[in-house]
Amino acid sequence: VQLQASGGGLVQAGGFLRLSCEVSGRTRRYVMGWFRQAPGKDREFVAGINWSGGSTYYADSAKGRFSISRDNAESMVYLQMNMLKPEDTGVYYCAADSGSWVTFTTSSYDYWGQGTLVTVSS
Repeated sequence: VQLQASGGGLVQAGGFLRLSCEVSGRTRRYVMGWFRQAPGKDREFVAGINWSGGSTYYADSAKGRFSISRDNAESMVYLQMNMLKPEDTGVYYCAADSGSWVTFTTSSYDYWGQGTLVTVSS
């Protein structure tokens, strides 16, 4: 399974970005997650979505501002990020988990994309 994240960039505080993750290779019913890693910090969970898209979960920092979605027909996962803050800056990674439930730890995910950089200026 290969994951390709894209859509990062430089944006001013209060702006928005939409990240995309293309999933290719052996397909199955993966739970998908977005994580981010700020400079000097551990990678942290941002949002997750189950296979059907019926269940979504967000870190407290993302609730009300970010929205995760997926298009299984197109093998795509998205993260819409609104009202961006400087503290949202980091490398954003999409990840796939072969389990059935959304989990919040990096060790639960089996496959990772290469990351896309998001920089929010104040």
